Amino acid sequence: MVAKKQSRNAKETTLRHVWLAALGAAVVARREVRNAGDIAVEEAGKLRARAIRFAADAAAVARGGLLTVAEQVEPKIQQVGGEIESRLAPVLAKLGLTPKTRRPARKSRRPAAKATRRAARPAAKRARAVRR
Repeated sequence: MVAKKQSRNAKETTLRHVWLAALGAAVVARREVRNAGDIAVEEAGKLRARAIRFAADAAAVARGGLLTVAEQVEPKIQQVGGEIESRLAPVLAKLGLTPKTRRPARKSRRPAAKATRRAARPAAKRARAVRR
């Protein structure tokens, strides 16, 4: 019968065990760093999208506020303009300065005549065509 060989090395930590453990730890650390980089890029993209949405919302709110103010101010400006014109009309009439009457809007315009092919060409191209 052959006696079983007992190894003392099975229970002891050798330099090879340390090397393999360090190599495994390096592989795991590398994988985690790569995952962390991917996660960071993804989160940066999400943050960018949120910032763009926030800026668009802020612009829309500001635009709405300006429109509201314009709706409130425009009638007042027209009213003040009308009062100024009505108060200045007698003064201008005494000075002989009558305001110009506004011309009525034009009904419609005739379409422009189409240019001929020869007139539409640039002068340099026409000159080259003549030399040939």
